[in-house]
Amino acid sequence: MITIDTADPRALAAWWAERLGGEIAQDIDGWFCVVRAPEAPVALGFQKVAEPTPGKNRAHLDFDRTPDVDREAMVAEWVAAGAIHLGQRGDSDFTWDTFADPAGNEFCIGDPH
Repeated sequence: MITIDTADPRALAAWWAERLGGEIAQDIDGWFCVVRAPEAPVALGFQKVAEPTPGKNRAHLDFDRTPDVDREAMVAEWVAAGAIHLGQRGDSDFTWDTFADPAGNEFCIGDPH
């Protein structure tokens, strides 16, 4: 499991569950939630903290965009769901889009490779 600090575990867990087509598999009184998504080899944990960790994430999630998904449509879908698009990065060999979830945690979605 990968655990993410947040001020509101239930809300962030629900957001990620919806985005990944998963569900909140465990909710421990709102201070710790676990999301499991179909065929995902790892669960996501959301842990309540009194204050956010300052600075950039030391770890972040990376996803691959499947070849049948248009990049612009993918970006629009994530933004419409509440993510913040931080930009497209990379070079001529490989590009990815960086986002922040509603709690400010960064994650990336890479082009198919």
